[in-house]
Amino acid sequence: MSDQPGTEPRRIRVGTGAPGDEPGPNAYDVVVGTGLLGELPALLGDGVQRVLVVHSGVLRAGAEAVRADLDGAGYQAATIEVPDAEEAKTAQVLAFCWEVLGRSGFTRSDAVVGIGGGTVTDLAGFVAATWLRGVRVVQVPTTLVGMVDAAIGGKTGINTAEGKNLVGAFHPPAGVLCDLSALETLPRTELVAGMAEVVKHGFIDDPRILEIVEEDPEEALRWDGPALRELVERSVATKARVVTEDLRESRLREILNYGHTFAHAVEQVERFTWRHGAAVSVGMVYAAELGRLSGRTPGELVQRHRDVLGALGLPMTYRGDRWPALLEAMQRDKKTRGSLLRFVVLEDLARPVRLEGPDPALLVAAYGELSA
Repeated sequence: MSDQPGTEPRRIRVGTGAPGDEPGPNAYDVVVGTGLLGELPALLGDGVQRVLVVHSGVLRAGAEAVRADLDGAGYQAATIEVPDAEEAKTAQVLAFCWEVLGRSGFTRSDAVVGIGGGTVTDLAGFVAATWLRGVRVVQVPTTLVGMVDAAIGGKTGINTAEGKNLVGAFHPPAGVLCDLSALETLPRTELVAGMAEVVKHGFIDDPRILEIVEEDPEEALRWDGPALRELVERSVATKARVVTEDLRESRLREILNYGHTFAHAVEQVERFTWRHGAAVSVGMVYAAELGRLSGRTPGELVQRHRDVLGALGLPMTYRGDRWPALLEAMQRDKKTRGSLLRFVVLEDLARPVRLEGPDPALLVAAYGELSA
């Protein structure tokens, strides 16, 4: 991550109040731009003495630079390296983080910083949520999916053998730094996968996102281009608005799960070898087909899913011999109520609705469209 001055950052408020004001209990700023590390002390706030920087192995050098900066600013900073990808989100890794906090004498006035992709920010947030019943956390996502989704909204958690994110807590961060310069070294496959969450925001809320991708898919994937910056800002704004209105996913926030019921099942069946964004892409096609078959989603909107996702190089099909395992995984999903499966589908562009307990025959038929 660059520590050089960049273009003027944009601040998007999650919660109440205006950007730049002192945040309320659940309000904070998401800062989008380049050269943002100087923003970190302000987000940590007053009274913090100790900071634990949680990071993945591939970001060791960047995390050490953050630790050195924090030391220079008067904090007692330490780093802890966790596994990459979903291997970070286990009870064993969580317990090790607690052990480090205990040995280091962390108090309720201290803080955690998460640097990495969505799995690291999920873990760091849960570490902060559970240590002494809650300490401050600042998220520094370094992947596209982390910037536009995982690091925003206060959802934290770990996985279990029974499913993804089944153990967790809502714990809003003190702030989020989306430094776009971190995307410069992100592998193209990861950048493409992250675009699935961006596209999701386009379908459920902001159609301009889809238009930007359709105008020039390759330009949309250029990390230092104005198109990608606008896509990130628009995606963050969508999630900020939804989370502000519904912190604990009582109703409105469920629209952010578009494509995720099927996607989480794919991830579990594939033992987390699929990138999250790739699974979400397939999950959105499944949701679109399910919406069409249930009489909700127009056929041309289903085709637009395939056109936009295909233009970005995202997957749109899944193997046809996994239905029993996928259904079992969906029935264990945290969005299920009792034995009732719940999906988000589209009545039209930017008009998401909830579909509860669809006919099992429709579920199988939609899977057939996906695996054809």
